[in-house]
Amino acid sequence: MTDASEMPVRAPTLYNWQDIPREYVRPGIERAGLGGEGVVCQFGWVEPGAALRPHKHDHEQIVMILEGDCIYHVGGVPHQCTRGSFVRVPAHTEHYIEVTGTETVLNLDIFAPVPPEYAHLLDHQRPEWRG
Repeated sequence: MTDASEMPVRAPTLYNWQDIPREYVRPGIERAGLGGEGVVCQFGWVEPGAALRPHKHDHEQIVMILEGDCIYHVGGVPHQCTRGSFVRVPAHTEHYIEVTGTETVLNLDIFAPVPPEYAHLLDHQRPEWRG
């Protein structure tokens, strides 16, 4: 194991989530990612009426609702969420978001380590990591 004092020191980097390139996922859903070498923060925009798509991941997921109202279904249990709500989704647990209000829901998903299916969301940052 490498002693922490021997590890290279990297300069911190400042970002604004509004400047991160968005990715179209499907009608009514876009996402953008920001993170580090071992964590990804995914911003998700989910519009009212977006199709419900239950899914699961190999990694635990922490979700924070930043804007809007929704029901976050986890393992068959509905959780009424509003701005500021947090939901922990255990690994391998089916989950999905259902917008209940009239405004787009903005949620922040945090994964550590970075799931392979989200690694590409960090490509816009990788040149900075080489410095």
